[in-house]
Amino acid sequence: MEGQIASWAISLITGAVGGNIAGTLFKDLSLGTIGNTIAGVVGGGGGGQILSAVLGSGASGSLVGNIAGSVVGSFVVMVIVGLIKNAIAKKA
Repeated sequence: MEGQIASWAISLITGAVGGNIAGTLFKDLSLGTIGNTIAGVVGGGGGGQILSAVLGSGASGSLVGNIAGSVVGSFVVMVIVGLIKNAIAKKA
């Protein structure tokens, strides 16, 4: 149980950092610090879970696999939400 909690904590923290890095790299899609952090946390948690489901718990159970899945997930969610935000802003 402690291992799962630590894994989730790493996923969420890494996702928050990844979301803010993505916001810095893609300035036109940035959601602001809080928005990037929230999108990153959602993506980080989801990315870790998806990686675990696709590769199995052994492959994603490592720290590096957990971090990689969280960063990729945070980038994807932040970019998707940024694209949606920009599309809505153009319609208004």
